[in-house]
Order: sequence, then structure tokens, then C-alpha cells
Amino acid sequence: METKSVQKSRLDTIFSIPAAAVVLAVVCNILWGSAFPFIKLGYRLFVIDSSDTPTILCFAGIRFMLGSLLVWLVGSALERRPLPMPRGKVLAECCAMGLWQTATQYFFYYSAVAQLTGSFGSILNSTQSFMGVILAHFLYGAADRMTPRKALGCVLGFGGVLVATLGNHGGGSAWGIAAMLIASAVFSMSGPWNKSVTRKADSFSVCCLNLGVGGLALAVIGFAMGGRLSPQSPAAVPVLLYLAFVSGAGYVLWALLMKNNPVSRIAVSGLLIPVVTTLLSAVLNGEPLFEWQYIGALVLVCVGIFLVNKPRKTPQKVEVTP
Repeated sequence: METKSVQKSRLDTIFSIPAAAVVLAVVCNILWGSAFPFIKLGYRLFVIDSSDTPTILCFAGIRFMLGSLLVWLVGSALERRPLPMPRGKVLAECCAMGLWQTATQYFFYYSAVAQLTGSFGSILNSTQSFMGVILAHFLYGAADRMTPRKALGCVLGFGGVLVATLGNHGGGSAWGIAAMLIASAVFSMSGPWNKSVTRKADSFSVCCLNLGVGGLALAVIGFAMGGRLSPQSPAAVPVLLYLAFVSGAGYVLWALLMKNNPVSRIAVSGLLIPVVTTLLSAVLNGEPLFEWQYIGALVLVCVGIFLVNKPRKTPQKVEVTP
């Protein structure tokens, strides 16, 4: 028990350091930014049609179940024993969160990916960053309040998103647009819930159940509807395994960050997702790329992140000697 508490306290200490939290949040969102283009690449390699919802759900479900296995293996290695699972009400809450955060969110997200180009989809997906900061303002009050500096940071970050997609915003169906906006809203609403649950149970256990339950639900629905996965290229399975790594590593990082930091500090780094998504969409899927736009976008996004995470100046007390 002592080893477990020391291990957990060390992780919490690292993830609660503001500078480390910002860096880890950036890494987490770079991973997530790579998901959209790799999912589209996976659709090509598995020859999945954009209208084949059952197979899309199978693809998503298998990915998250593999991600859950990865989380279990890493968590067990850190614990030096099989990863302990919560019980009772906490177990039920973790499973419910898996159905909401993983199954519900990614049902809409994967449907949107099939309908949208990477650049346009990433613009819509970036709304989750702003939803998270706004939601934190109303949920946590003075502890995570929206300030003029945070608002300016968000404006600059969103300006970077717009610069990154100028003349290259792509297009998509009305259903794809609606599905991505719904997925972003579900993701934003999951943040405070995840923050609450990880205070009651081990973060790795929460992530394992979140991904495993949600992925199983997606896979069962997909296969029950007649979906089938048939790799048509040697690269298909490695792409699926990479996506599993993204989901496993991304969710562990995100859960620990949400547990130990104000939501707005973590949410704003999501502004990087559309920049990474658009860059990789150009490399992997042949979408057009204008380098000057992305240099400008990265500058604006970085300035936005700096403003949101800049610590407040506390007035220094001046001692007056009689």
C-alpha cells in the first residue's frame, strides 16, 4: 500500500506543476491532433466507405478496446501487480462515463471524420477548447474564472486556427458538421466528470474502464449491425495500433492533467489540435498546405496558451517599520 501511495503522489506532483502540465497537455493534444488524419488513413487502408456506419463503429470499438488493454498493461507495470479496479458506485460511475465519453462522443466523432476533410473538421473540433474554458468558469467560479487575459488568449488561439485554415477549410455534409459539434460538446462536458471520478479511483483504472466499456459498446453495436473489418494493406494494422496508442496514452495524460489542474489550463491547449490535424492531413491525405499560414497559426496559438497559463501577479506586502 505504501508503494502505491508513493507512486500516485509522485505522478500527481509532476502533473500538478504548472509548467509540466502545460508541456504534457501540449503533448497530449498533439497525439489527439494526429488521430483525425490517421483515422481517415485507416478508413482507406481498411477500405471503409463513409456511409458504412457499422464498420466505422467496429473500427472505433476495436481501437478503444486495444487502448484500454494498453492502459491496463502500463498501469499494472507501475503498480507492479494487476491494476486494481474500483467497486460499487465508483465502478458503475466509471462504466457510465465510458458509455458517455467514449461511446457517445466517438460515435459522433467517427461519423464526422468520414464526412469532413481534416482541416474543416479540425476547425469544428477546436470548439471543445473554448467550451471547456467557458464551462470551467461556470462550474468552478473563482477557482477557475474567465479573465480578460484568458479571453484574449482564447481569441488569439482561435485566430491562429482561422489563419491555419484560410483558403483551405475544405467542406463537408450538414450531418458531418452537426456530428463534430455534438462530439465536441460531449468532450467538454466530460472534463469535470472525469476530474471528479479520478479523485475517487486510480486514474489508470478510470481510463481503462472508460476506454474498455465505451469501446466494447461501439464494437458490439457495429458487429451486431453487420460491420466487418478487413485489412487491405500491410499498413492497416500498424495504423490501428497507433490509434490505440493515441487513445491509451492520450486519455491517461488527460485524466491525470484534469485531476491535478484547473480545467481551463488544460482545455486551452486543445487549440493545437487543429494545427496538428491540418499539417498531418496534408502529409498523409494529400490536403493542400500553405506553410506561411501554419507558421503564423503556431505563433498565435502559442501566444494564446502563454496568456491563458500566465500566473497572476500577487501584490507584494510592504512591511512598514515604526
